[in-house]
Amino acid sequence: MSKPKGGKKQISNILFIIFIALLLIPQTRRPIQVALNSIKVAIFSPSIIDDSEVEKLLTYNWELQNENGLKINFEDYKGEVVLINFWATWCPPCIAEMPSLDELYKDYNGKVKFLFVTNEDIATVQKFKKKKDFQFKMHSSLSSIPAQFETSSIPRTFILSKTGKIVVDETGAADWNSDRTRELLNRLLSE
Repeated sequence: MSKPKGGKKQISNILFIIFIALLLIPQTRRPIQVALNSIKVAIFSPSIIDDSEVEKLLTYNWELQNENGLKINFEDYKGEVVLINFWATWCPPCIAEMPSLDELYKDYNGKVKFLFVTNEDIATVQKFKKKKDFQFKMHSSLSSIPAQFETSSIPRTFILSKTGKIVVDETGAADWNSDRTRELLNRLLSE
């Protein structure tokens, strides 16, 4: 008895159709997107900007507020190593990279200044953080964001040196808890 022609191809087509259908259903779309972005996070570390292309931050004129209501003047972060992450709780790539950012935060908070910036309301973010057991503090902008940080897509993450040089400008999910990022932060802290 011979095998039916195209058996493997038919199975592949059926699986593809099921996958597309799952992406169309809102309840299954987000977990699939997070899972796919988690694969990317596991593979990619953020890129460090080549010294010849590094820009210096033009202004520290930026007011923020953390989730506890504390107002922050970004001017106070001059001379510090700073990691700024623009994100949202509804963003699959943000969700995928957040565990690595939170691990980095746990180890470097106090040495590096972290700003996790979102325009979502505090209750939504706190519920998300509690569910995921994240430790980082959420921030919201009270004034215009410096032009060099303006973004139309998230997640977007910047790392600044003590001298205000933008040494990392990464759009999309990445593994922030990588050896490469830790080596960069350690180098920037020692400068």
